[in-house]
This record gives sequence, C-alpha cells and structure tokens, in this order.
Amino acid sequence: MMRISMSLPKKLLSDFDEVLQDRGYSSRSKGIRDALNDYIVRYQWMNEMEGQRIGVITTIYDHHYTGVMENLAEIQHGYREEISASMHIHMTDKYCMEVIVVNGDVNQIRDLTEKMMKLKGVEHVKLTSTANGESLDPEHSHAHGHSHVH
Repeated sequence: MMRISMSLPKKLLSDFDEVLQDRGYSSRSKGIRDALNDYIVRYQWMNEMEGQRIGVITTIYDHHYTGVMENLAEIQHGYREEISASMHIHMTDKYCMEVIVVNGDVNQIRDLTEKMMKLKGVEHVKLTSTANGESLDPEHSHAHGHSHVH
C-alpha cells in the first residue's frame, strides 16, 4: 500500500463522506480506492470503444463562468457531423445542463467529450453510447435511405 496526502475542496470531501456514509463504508480510504477504480474503468471503457457509435453526452456547467457557453458552442461547431441534436436545460440559477445526441466515429465523439471535459466552468461530462445500429441490423446496413414499415 502507498500512502498519499491530497488537498480537496471542503464541499467535495463532505459530499463524498456523505455518500460513503449512505453506502455503509467504514473507511474513507476504501471509498477513495473504489472511486478511483470506478473512474479508471470508465475511462478505459471509453478508450476501448471502436467504430460507429450513437450516444448521449451530458454536460453540466456553470453558465455564470465567463466564456464557458461560447467555448462549448465553439467546440461543438467543430463536430457538426457527429452532433445530431442538443437540448439545453436551465437547472438552477447557476447551472445548465446540455444533452447532446451524437452519432458517428467514436474517435471524434471521444475527442468532443474530452475537449468539453477540459473546459473551465464545466462541472460534469458523461458519455453514454452504444453501437449505432449499422452492425445490429444487417438488413439496413446496405440499404441507406430506405425505410421499412413493419
């Protein structure tokens, strides 16, 4: 075992402690180990995705933060091919949520997600995705533009 010390904002630590208590953890260290594992697994999963994907990127940001809305818009304009739709939700006085539907090459989707994650003022970004159906539905994979009514 390695021992580390770290600095955290008071609110983050108290929120974390609250979750640990709710979940019945007896030790903060064990909780942090599990949280780190979860983070690593999620990142590796995002990195291992391949091919064409359809999905949703959920972004929560502080709209008072200078330039954050412009920065988000500018990044998204670079991925017009991959972005099918987006919806804006005003959560609180401070926070907005953007739900972005993406469809395309996973490398592009991953780049978009990571660029938004790095922005100051963005609190949370999560990508949920699945294969985009080309591979799920062989009948349609060669028949672009034809819709079948069943």
